[in-house]
Amino acid sequence: MHPIVNEKVNQIAGILKEQEQDLWLVFVRETSAAGDPVLPLVYGEADLTWQSALIFTADHQKIAILGRYEVETARQIGAFDWVIPYDEDIKPALLQELQRINPQKIAVNYSVDDVLADGLSYGMYLNLVSLLKETPFADRLTSAEKVISALRGRKTPSEILRIKQAISSTVEIYEKAFSLIEPGMSEIEVSNVMQSEVERQGLGYAWPKNNNPAVNTGPDSPVGHNAPTKLVIEPGHLLHFDFGVKQDGYCADIQRMVYFLNINEKEPPEPVKKGFETVVKAIHVAFEAIQPGVPGIEIDALARAVITDAGFPEYKYATGHQLGRLAHDGGGLLGPAWARYGKTPYEPIEVGQVYTIEPGLTVPDYGYIGIEEDILVTDQGAIFLSKPQTSLIIK
Repeated sequence: MHPIVNEKVNQIAGILKEQEQDLWLVFVRETSAAGDPVLPLVYGEADLTWQSALIFTADHQKIAILGRYEVETARQIGAFDWVIPYDEDIKPALLQELQRINPQKIAVNYSVDDVLADGLSYGMYLNLVSLLKETPFADRLTSAEKVISALRGRKTPSEILRIKQAISSTVEIYEKAFSLIEPGMSEIEVSNVMQSEVERQGLGYAWPKNNNPAVNTGPDSPVGHNAPTKLVIEPGHLLHFDFGVKQDGYCADIQRMVYFLNINEKEPPEPVKKGFETVVKAIHVAFEAIQPGVPGIEIDALARAVITDAGFPEYKYATGHQLGRLAHDGGGLLGPAWARYGKTPYEPIEVGQVYTIEPGLTVPDYGYIGIEEDILVTDQGAIFLSKPQTSLIIK
């Protein structure tokens, strides 16, 4: 029995009814080489080798049609009412089930905007169309984009607990790093301190290790999805972190800020204080505005305006993304109406979603200021999943 898979699978029928879809078909093969991103939610970590069909219906039917040698694994997962084996050709069993259920709409995993809802490869789509040729089902295929977005986004209690655990571990490693870092250390050395702790605790990385953590010291460090460099922390530098662990399959994603006092300084200079306070305000404004039903684009606009109204250039990324099994967990986005984001900024915020809020800006001559908080959406608005940073860490 896989508890989280069962929790997620039990959400599906309600989502299908809500989205007016009769049946959701996850159609895969050789998933160790080309796995559908949705599989960990509905099948756990096991692989599927031959062509396999996982079928979920709006009336709560859960069916797995797969190669004979994977039947026992599917049964042990405990999420399926029927596990149907085949040997030579999946077509007879698949068509028999479709004819029995007779769905008018069949949601399959393709999406223009959401990579995590786009798991059906073009080759497998062609295979599916061929299997359905000369049946009424060939013309009933629709996108499962909104089904998958809802399933990934609406976190169950077990998922929320695991995210909180990952956040707690991330915060603990941050605190250890803050106690050890000092001028003269390079970005790489700072990263090594944090990574050694990740590995000592047997944790994973919320995104690839080469730039987790991202560490940026001073005005010359390349900010973004870049590996730490040999640049050295100096007095008068801002030090920016972007870091998150993966624990029990779920991620944290938190950014933090440190300032190293320059000679004869007793507090950070005014430009640094203004920049930091501006970012904190942008996070607060976004946080207070988050409510179920509000599209992400509205939250992004509010946070972005705080930055630009303070005289800083707008940041060239979204204000926040969903967080879960991945650091960037797909679905709706707290983002602007830019072509690269497609329709995702227009998706309404929903109860149970976990988002980051992460505006940022650059203070000339001192470095980058980015703070990132992880929040949970409730029916009353947002709650922070860890204590937010509201004052600079001073070294």
